[in-house]
Amino acid sequence: MRVLVTGGAGFIGSHIVELLLEHGHDVAVIDNLSTGKEENVPKGARLYPVDLTSWRIQEVLAAERPEVIIHQAAQIDVRRSVENPAMDARVNIIGSINLLEHAREFGVQKVVYASSAAVYGNPLSVPVAEDHPILATSPYGVSKYVVERYLYVYRELYGIDFTVLRYANVYGPRQDPLGEGGVVAIFTHRLAKGLPVTIFGDGEQTRDYVYVGDVARANLLALTQGGGEVVNISCAREVSVNQLLQIMQDVTGVQATVHWAPKRPGEIDRSALANDRARRVLGWRPSVTLAEGIERVFAYERASL
Repeated sequence: MRVLVTGGAGFIGSHIVELLLEHGHDVAVIDNLSTGKEENVPKGARLYPVDLTSWRIQEVLAAERPEVIIHQAAQIDVRRSVENPAMDARVNIIGSINLLEHAREFGVQKVVYASSAAVYGNPLSVPVAEDHPILATSPYGVSKYVVERYLYVYRELYGIDFTVLRYANVYGPRQDPLGEGGVVAIFTHRLAKGLPVTIFGDGEQTRDYVYVGDVARANLLALTQGGGEVVNISCAREVSVNQLLQIMQDVTGVQATVHWAPKRPGEIDRSALANDRARRVLGWRPSVTLAEGIERVFAYERASL
């Protein structure tokens, strides 16, 4: 199958590209390399260093004629979205519409879209199922949901199928600990270097951590399954930041000095996503435990120092 992966030089996208190539798919990558890295793109995939909002997207789709687009590229920093909502919307909403317009022009059959637990905001109950009200508390969460609705429109009007994958907190090797990076990447980097870690708020805020290899596998399955569906990709387990740090210390044998800081605006208190629909619709379930995943991330970080 001819597959185009946007954001394929990034953390999650590069793992998806690797898995697609392993399964014999023909893969092209669009990435503006603002956070992605050329060296993340595996040999065998064609890289186009193009921005989502650029007219050059048309050139790429004309050359590649993909059957499916796996759309990972986005502005993913919640804090930046709070500081600059217009920038967030330009990248995430306008960039996605630009992609969809050219997908329509060149006969793309399906889009697999990376959405986020951020669309749910502070949930009314946990774990959160896909029919939970949309209560996004950040411009980032809003922009991810707006693109979901555009996918419905493009399916109804133009016949482009979709699967929306709402990710829990994804972690794993190649996640940048110095940029937007998730808490696992940041803590791992600092533990490996013997530096203190910072916990915002009281550390009792919870997240649902899912390993990047499991996320890549969900995207692979969504190439041919889950048409018209919105599906949570998660471990369905609430873990507080305090618990996460304790697990990391147990796994690595490194004890951290903790600095405390005020809670950050726009961040939710609790999150864990139900994954029953992923099991039913995609035949997917998480296979890597949090302790196993942290062990892999720590080994990768140690090797990178």
